Amino acid sequence: MTRIQYTKPSITDLEVEFATDAARNGWGSACYAYIERFEREFAAFLGVPHAIATSSCTGALHLGLAAAGIGAGDEVIVADTNWIASVAPITYLNATPVFVDVLPDTWCIDPAAVEAAITPRTKAIIAVHLYGNLADLNALKVIADRHDLLLIEDAAEAFGSIYHGQRAGSVADFGIFSFHGTKTLTTGEGGLFVTSRPDLYQKVLTLNAHGRDSSQTKQFWSDVIGYKYKMSNLQAAIGCAQLQRADELIAGKRRVFETYSRLLADLPIRMNPEPEGCVNGYWMPTVVVDEGVAFDRDALLDAFKANQIDGRVFFWPVSMLPMFEDKPENKVSYSLYPRAVNLPTYHDLTEEEMQRVAALIRSAIG
Repeated sequence: MTRIQYTKPSITDLEVEFATDAARNGWGSACYAYIERFEREFAAFLGVPHAIATSSCTGALHLGLAAAGIGAGDEVIVADTNWIASVAPITYLNATPVFVDVLPDTWCIDPAAVEAAITPRTKAIIAVHLYGNLADLNALKVIADRHDLLLIEDAAEAFGSIYHGQRAGSVADFGIFSFHGTKTLTTGEGGLFVTSRPDLYQKVLTLNAHGRDSSQTKQFWSDVIGYKYKMSNLQAAIGCAQLQRADELIAGKRRVFETYSRLLADLPIRMNPEPEGCVNGYWMPTVVVDEGVAFDRDALLDAFKANQIDGRVFFWPVSMLPMFEDKPENKVSYSLYPRAVNLPTYHDLTEEEMQRVAALIRSAIG
């Protein structure tokens, strides 16, 4: 029985060719060639003027928040259903994450809950496009504009998703991406900061160069204390090749989701939604069992393991983690995780393999 991994990248001869060229020739005066190309081509793909490649999506968020002046005493509103990477950079700057509930259909941040959580100390809203699903950016933008707040898109999981004609990550004050080995487009590790705001771009550019302003002529002279979250030329070379295959990679994710959706269509479950006017990149096909239906998530994951299938738990509410205080009033977030699992997804997953996964889900829901 072949093992079904929960995800893996699609690497072809093109990625190997680009990485080999970077390893052989990407030094000296060419040491930034693939980085600059990746930034330029990714910005064009999104339709934004500015992109800065980083060593991680976490680093991109840290840089963006710092450039926006987020600091001690400030509050940043974020969905409770989340991965810690969308929250930790807030704490790096001694600001406070404020956890609010998510919507039951998209599992993304609830605009009404955001509005209710705003205080005089609120400075920003982070909208995470969970598993490729799109947050309600129009409603969030109205709230952000009304209260003069920064709106941030965490599009780490939403490469390929489109919100009413605009690619995820391109709508808010700034967006961030992840290119971890599990993502639709990968550089192994890595991330990207994108924005249409020249002021934020220049500040992030400076901060990511150990605080050395791009106009500075003195060698090894830093103008402020900064950071170093830089992507390597080798990683960027792989990213350039992956970006050439973007349509193919996104289509592969959509094929997998559509197959699961067909195989599981008659079950009492919800899967990743695709609202009218939107396109879901379907990074991670997810099953949420309807409330009131008998279901044991851990038993399903054990059955997966016994049958050589990798599964993933749905994200816990971040407020449940030991460094934060529980917020059971976020009722949707606290009800979702026991009823949900992420399903295996990758470019060459076959229909027969997806049928193996679907059969175990059917058995678990019974």
